[in-house]
Amino acid sequence: MIRIGIDVGGTGIKIGVVDENGHILASEAIPTRIDLPFSEQITQMADCAKRVLAESGFTIDDVQSIGAGVPGVADKNGVVIFCNNLAWVNVPFRTEFQKHILKPIYIDNDATVAGLAESVAGVSAGTSSSVFVTLGTGVGAGIVIGGKVWSGAHGIGSEIGHITMMLDGEPCNCGNRGCLERYCSATAIIRMARVAVAEHPESLILSMAEGDPAKINARIVIDAARVEDPVAVQVYQKYISYLAQAVNSIINFLDPEIIVIGGGVSKAGDFLLTPLRQEVPKYAMYKSVPSARIEMARLGADAGIIGAAMLG
Repeated sequence: MIRIGIDVGGTGIKIGVVDENGHILASEAIPTRIDLPFSEQITQMADCAKRVLAESGFTIDDVQSIGAGVPGVADKNGVVIFCNNLAWVNVPFRTEFQKHILKPIYIDNDATVAGLAESVAGVSAGTSSSVFVTLGTGVGAGIVIGGKVWSGAHGIGSEIGHITMMLDGEPCNCGNRGCLERYCSATAIIRMARVAVAEHPESLILSMAEGDPAKINARIVIDAARVEDPVAVQVYQKYISYLAQAVNSIINFLDPEIIVIGGGVSKAGDFLLTPLRQEVPKYAMYKSVPSARIEMARLGADAGIIGAAMLG
């Protein structure tokens, strides 16, 4: 038996046929169309799934289930309660999709399905518990315990990006202040760098951004830190400190076997992993007790399709 995985992104939707070992047998991508009614976008997804299925050499009868990872929140009835990137609110995804392909359909947050993928076919495979943390424009997470995702009683159980890290801190897009993602995301690196170069225009960061603070991105800051630009190093060390505190909070609350770091910032590789591993023990409560391994995600862009397929 095989499964179909759908990775719904803000600009593109990737759909693939996945075997029981988490291998993608065939895949295709279609553009995300926020200009379309949700029913038409879902029709396009179903049509793409049929094409990919035909390419893989399997038929509808071979499909065990279909899973979708969305950048938002879905309930247990298959309704996407909120998906900002597609401007979806209370969209009956399961009901609509089953008009085209009548198979069991499961839906969860995109970070959650990426975490599930890593636990099935990635760096956390074989572990009893894991937390996947994605560091991008925001911060998301996926919790897997005993081989099953944990999304909480209402589907918001892994929204660590909106845990309050700083009381009355930086304003967040969610409407609150001081959320963790305002300090641990790629956006946070950019914000801190722009403040720093305003005081230190001589920084390599500004030079690499062609003198325009608006062009600063996380990669520029990290690359400047690699060559030991003093301002970039200071910004990056502060970022690592915030991230280490976030990781320590996960350890104290869930005590998982492994914490997996993914998302755009994770492309820094060992330049991120090494100082993070060194910083986390500073905040540990039980310093003599073993704690979660911290590793980089392995599956990259394939994680969304694989994890979504494995929801079933």
